[in-house]
Amino acid sequence: MPTNSAAPHIPEEFQAVFTRQQAAYRQAMNPTLQERQASLRALHRLVTDNADALVEAVNQDYGCRCRFETRFAEVFLAQDAALCAIKELKQWLKPQKRHLDVTQYPLAKAWTFPQPVGVVGVVVPWNFPIAMAFQPLIGILAAGNCAMVKMSENSNHLALLLKEISPKYLPTDKLAFFEDGEGRGPAFTTLPFNHIFFTGSPATGRAVMANAAKNLTPVTLELGGKSPCVVAPDYSIRTAAERILWAKMLNAGQICTNVDYLFLPEDKVEEFIREAAARVNRCFSDINQGDYTAIIDQRSYDRIQATAADAVSKGARIVELYTGPAEDRARRIMAPRIVLGVTDDMDIMQREIFGPLLPIRTYKTRQEVVDYVNARPRPLAFYIYSHDAALQTYYLNHTISGGVGINESVVQAGIHNLPFGGSGNSGMGHYHGHEGFLTFSKLRPVFQQGPVRGLDFFLPPYAGWPTKLLNLMMKMKS
Repeated sequence: MPTNSAAPHIPEEFQAVFTRQQAAYRQAMNPTLQERQASLRALHRLVTDNADALVEAVNQDYGCRCRFETRFAEVFLAQDAALCAIKELKQWLKPQKRHLDVTQYPLAKAWTFPQPVGVVGVVVPWNFPIAMAFQPLIGILAAGNCAMVKMSENSNHLALLLKEISPKYLPTDKLAFFEDGEGRGPAFTTLPFNHIFFTGSPATGRAVMANAAKNLTPVTLELGGKSPCVVAPDYSIRTAAERILWAKMLNAGQICTNVDYLFLPEDKVEEFIREAAARVNRCFSDINQGDYTAIIDQRSYDRIQATAADAVSKGARIVELYTGPAEDRARRIMAPRIVLGVTDDMDIMQREIFGPLLPIRTYKTRQEVVDYVNARPRPLAFYIYSHDAALQTYYLNHTISGGVGINESVVQAGIHNLPFGGSGNSGMGHYHGHEGFLTFSKLRPVFQQGPVRGLDFFLPPYAGWPTKLLNLMMKMKS
């Protein structure tokens, strides 16, 4: 989404819906609990009633998207998150009392309450397009906002389906979907939204942020990066291999929180390879039969192949894990592979892989791992495989990342009541659960003065009682 001095042309479709949503927001600036719950129920029905059609649309966009993974990691989680928000929303909406300082005693009051921010623009990636559209929408509608959602150009079948069915559940002045293409992305993020929620690459996130800055629009950026994983000497290599390879096979590794490189003790590499190969072949006797997802498009397939070739040309070794029938390259099926002997000058260690390659580095000390991770941009996730509580705490306290998985990979990203969000290069802001509700709310502070005003004791002239009282208060605080 490049930015330049010339403002991009705003499609009439965008502008018309934006204008209607602005008007709808002004007509109902603080929806009731019941109205917000009704919107969430409508969103839940949209997903539930059309689950099969949504799964098939994603499959068409991928060419081959494992239907079980779409149902499990996208449809089911969206259903569950919506129901959880409906249940918890009453508590989220309660005003919160705040303590006053001594000068406001005895009868003043202070509290905060959440209000909708207005019209929110959502930019959705292609890798989990149902989840990445509906998870932020749950927070947006719970907070009482209107939303415009632009899908990815790689999700055209899904975008057209959502555009068709969404008005049956929620009016377009409350929720509207749009397809991408023909430079519509920069135009979308140029609209003066009250908040922009973007999921995608750090490079595109910078462009979105630049467009938003022109309108002083707040942004939540959910980006990516190279998420490290470390397996400690005390942890079972078999279990670690099974859990790490599960993540690498899920969606063919096309997950922003996936393990992007792995630290192993020097003497555990060959055992890990054996266990990883065993796991892959237990899961897929024939990787071409539909349970394994394709790479999204030819450009991405070629990029991952080129990443592997670059590593080999610079001295790395590719370890094939899958031993079944040959991959269907015409359908962009790419089995997981381990890459050994990686160095920092290789593309595989410089850019997010977003595919089924797993580079392995060996290490001797925990400090070596910490120094390597901290010398690089902050990742979206960090994974620690160890039963040693002291070692877990050491890694938690000496690194920073968006989220952490201990003895597990990727799962933390799908837990509704854990905030999801990056740090620095991997993003800013949070969503999911209560944090998502707060992201799309203005937490409005209110102070109500009481019948007796404490500040009257501090009015000028300051000589005399005002000074004596202030001196006494400062002495009590010293």
